Amino acid sequence: MPTLYRSLLLLLLLVSSGVQALPSVGFAEIRQDEHSERPLDIALWYPTSAQEPLVAVADNPVLQGVQVIRNAAPAHGRRALIVMSHGYGGNWRNLSWLAYALARQGYIVASPNHPGTTTFNKDKQQARQSWQRPHDLSRVIDALASSDIAGDIDANRIAVIGHSLGGWTVIAASGGRFSPEQFKRDCESHPALKNCQLSEALGLDQDQIEEDMRDPRIKAVVSLDAGLVRGFTPTSLERITIPSLILAAGVDIANVPADLESGYLTHFLPAAHSHSVTLADATHFSFMQVCKPGAEGMLKEENPGDEIICHDGGTRARTAIHDEIAKIVIRFLGKTL
Repeated sequence: MPTLYRSLLLLLLLVSSGVQALPSVGFAEIRQDEHSERPLDIALWYPTSAQEPLVAVADNPVLQGVQVIRNAAPAHGRRALIVMSHGYGGNWRNLSWLAYALARQGYIVASPNHPGTTTFNKDKQQARQSWQRPHDLSRVIDALASSDIAGDIDANRIAVIGHSLGGWTVIAASGGRFSPEQFKRDCESHPALKNCQLSEALGLDQDQIEEDMRDPRIKAVVSLDAGLVRGFTPTSLERITIPSLILAAGVDIANVPADLESGYLTHFLPAAHSHSVTLADATHFSFMQVCKPGAEGMLKEENPGDEIICHDGGTRARTAIHDEIAKIVIRFLGKTL
């Protein structure tokens, strides 16, 4: 059957059945500020009317990727922008499953690799400049506001989503003010917290970490099992009036306990604007990509301990946990943007 005829037949079937087809997902990579001291590698997901050729991105022998159409022309129409922030030592691939799901819903999604704290750049000096992470998100917004590579951005509908240290990043970009002294005192009371062990590596004693990093263009924020947040002052959190969604992992295997970390945000963010959900069978790593069969063994053999990223907290498959997360996030963004 000719390709054109097959496509027309499919379209007629969908229209006649009342089913609205989700768009395909285009994908592109750009490098922002190539010659600066902090160039950004940015991945973009966006709706497209193109259907082929499909290629896998964010895929490797351990973690599953997603099927996209590289460099496809973006679909017409002005769309909301979602900017994502990965965790410590991670990269944009970690939340590619969620970026894909959001692009299928019509959002433009952008995710940078944060220099110094990404898999591909572990420069210690850059890692100690944690205050640059929220600024990275603002730079991504700047880049896409002046470009149509992923489509037409609606400047009045911009949200940020972050996992782990990315959760800290998006709260800072939304108005959270970090206090090194408060964080130091808190870590004396909770020395087992994973993020307390990263204080020096992340430069949390630097004066710049206390700066106001809020970007007023951000209209909603989603935190995914955030860490490091106990350094935010209660007053600054209470003043965040944009809608916020705080998702936490109910099973703690990474010293990021939900009651102390995400629970801290929930306690101080204004109840009128904030919504929180704890996923009872999720771990800190359930927010990452799905592990392929045999992945645990490969990780354990290569670097014992790394297999923890494949561990979830119950009997549900990670794909089912992802489905729940995506539904919660999409519902939240639909209401707020």
